[in-house]
Amino acid sequence: MQGRIAIWQKSVLRTVSALIVAILVLSACGGSATTTTNSSQTKTPIKIGISLSLSGDFSADGKAFQQGYELWKDTVNKNGGILGRQVQLDILSDASSTTQVVTNYQKLITVDHCDLVLGPFSSLLTKPASVVASRYNYAMIEGAGGGPSVFTQGLHNLFDVSPPVANLLISFAKYIQSLPASQRPATAAYATQNDPFTQPQVDTARQLLEQYGVKTVSNQVYPSETTDYTPIAQKMIASNAKIIVTGTLLPDIVAYIQAFKQQHFNPQAIIATAGPDQGSQFTKAIGGAPAAEGIFVPNGGWYPQINTFQNAQMVKDFLAKYGGKADDISSDVAEAFSVGQTLVQAATKIQSIDNAKLITELHSGDTFQTVQGPVKFNAQGENILGTGYLFQWQKGSLLSVYPASQAQASPEFPKPNWP
Repeated sequence: MQGRIAIWQKSVLRTVSALIVAILVLSACGGSATTTTNSSQTKTPIKIGISLSLSGDFSADGKAFQQGYELWKDTVNKNGGILGRQVQLDILSDASSTTQVVTNYQKLITVDHCDLVLGPFSSLLTKPASVVASRYNYAMIEGAGGGPSVFTQGLHNLFDVSPPVANLLISFAKYIQSLPASQRPATAAYATQNDPFTQPQVDTARQLLEQYGVKTVSNQVYPSETTDYTPIAQKMIASNAKIIVTGTLLPDIVAYIQAFKQQHFNPQAIIATAGPDQGSQFTKAIGGAPAAEGIFVPNGGWYPQINTFQNAQMVKDFLAKYGGKADDISSDVAEAFSVGQTLVQAATKIQSIDNAKLITELHSGDTFQTVQGPVKFNAQGENILGTGYLFQWQKGSLLSVYPASQAQASPEFPKPNWP
């Protein structure tokens, strides 16, 4: 009997010894008996789905938006991610198509199973995209879908961090009104795509300028699918208007300027809703910086030198990543970056990326800080704190010129003749 006990005691001792050795080996390899792990290393990344116009009519803006989103992703990941989780972007190209953008967001949500989605470029694409996101109860924060019709769909999930689109040309109209009566242009010609981003701006500007005594001598609205801009340019030239107001993107404003130059048509002021804000892409397309001299463009609340939350660091990081000059940075970059900033602050506030909780927080009346300035959403998802500025190309730089409180230079008026 005692022999059996001794044998059993030896067996137990061997088992205990083996366990001690195993524990020591695990410790030497960085493990432990309790198998503790670094929770930040085991957290899965947050996958964010985005559809962008990397080809087609909106490709210049779509690619700039991609730069802004990618720059934001790098910044947030460098700072520990969102709630300790790294960010991955799942970007699909929609070819500037309203049909493809719907397909893309359906895929991002139902096939790719993205945790979150962010908005595309343009009001035209944001309208159908936001409907898809709403169908699946996803929040959609965006920065380039500010057309009034975007916010009349009765959606609760859509939030635009940029100023309301319809107000962007008000600063130009007010500048014209501020001119002495003897210098104020008497006539204006308007041409705009039937795009929910461009047309509301032009309509608002026309109504204001008419109130200020500026006579409308031509007013054209054309399909956004238009590719031959010559007849439209010819009507503006024939009107001999002193002010040209165009609701454009890069391709059509470039075509108009080329036609104006060719026929030596020199209005006193030219403003385009978009295109001149594309930096060197714009100046190269029209024949160099001297040809851009005096051309106006509205800005939704951002320029490289503006003193806003994280802007100086964003500009520095952009130049390190993409090169070029600060003045060549598209405002689209800032719009996309602002979308990401708003998302981070909302998620941090509620300690969650749950879409329903994010929607509630974004509707809470809280103010978020971005490179474009403060953001606060009304019931429709518009940024009621957003302001617009008037910019003008002067001596190779795009400068803020109105209102005076935000101006880097005085407006150049009238515009000099084409070089």
